[in-house]
Amino acid sequence: MMLPIDITRTTSPKPRVSEEALGFGQVFTDHMFLMDYDDGDGWHSPRIVPYQPLAMDPASAVLHYAQAVFDGLKAYRGQDGSLRLFRPGDHAARLNRSCAGLCIPPLDEAMIEASFHALVDTDRDWVPSRPGTSLYLRPAVIATERFLGVRPAKAYTYFLIASPVGSYYAEGIDPVSILVAERHVRAVEGGLGAFKAGANYAASLYAAEEAKQEGFSQVLWLDGVQHRYLDEVGTMNIMLRIGDEVITPPLSGTILAGITRDTAITLLKDWGIAVSERPIAIDDVVAANRNGTLTEMWGTGTAAVVSPVGELGYKSEHLTIANGQIGPLTRRLFDAITGLQYGTAPDPHGWVKPVRAGFRS
Repeated sequence: MMLPIDITRTTSPKPRVSEEALGFGQVFTDHMFLMDYDDGDGWHSPRIVPYQPLAMDPASAVLHYAQAVFDGLKAYRGQDGSLRLFRPGDHAARLNRSCAGLCIPPLDEAMIEASFHALVDTDRDWVPSRPGTSLYLRPAVIATERFLGVRPAKAYTYFLIASPVGSYYAEGIDPVSILVAERHVRAVEGGLGAFKAGANYAASLYAAEEAKQEGFSQVLWLDGVQHRYLDEVGTMNIMLRIGDEVITPPLSGTILAGITRDTAITLLKDWGIAVSERPIAIDDVVAANRNGTLTEMWGTGTAAVVSPVGELGYKSEHLTIANGQIGPLTRRLFDAITGLQYGTAPDPHGWVKPVRAGFRS
């Protein structure tokens, strides 16, 4: 039986930022969801409270041993004013997979989903309505036991915060430029690459900053062993079209099982387009670009949805992809996925879930 959610509403609502001025992850709503774990009681005390700092002991395990995972999904306001979540059950399941990878006790996935609905319902007025905007949800689990020692913690906090957002990239849907990481490594098979762990993202910062200093938006990671095969691009999964085939790296343990990635693969197959989940070497990508068979490249992810790649930097060369424009298949995917999310397109796969209302304090 799912635990009831206690709700304490704020008495000091925050001022709103105009929807035209929304960036990404800079503004936060009035409330947050919290739930605690300890060895004796398991997960307990689900509650919504006014947005506030977390109180942690300096010896909390997360601060020393990075036992932390998170996920990310969005709530959307349709033209009719109704609110929707996109594949919330898949995000709840992925959060639990990440927990398993870092020895964090699993949560009840029904409770995770309920936390999404309850927080969005509580802060429903924060969900923006301007085209391209949404309410980004960030669920996370951190180790809060007060101790110093390398072992799984015995106490944790699950929290969920929400942020009204615009486009993830300043370029919006315009093509971005990416630099192939020839020296730095993000993940290797058998490591944390398949989990949304904070440590994965810390490992990506140095190369990303180097890329920005060279004028690129993001990094294209190669495999950590041979430095030859495509891995991920920035915080997204990578896809490319060579001839009549769409290729994306396989889920071999080094990359995240992206929910937008799965959505794109499913839609492409629905459209009768050949999709291969297989390794592809960077040299083959360069060769396909030179002979004209590489026609499109894009990243997929919750934050940006679909982000076209217009330029690829590799071995001091700047390779133009799709004439620096948005390819037709990239555009079709973006329109199809956002159409599902905003409720303007049919949903044959049942991915869109109306926000459940009626949560009360």
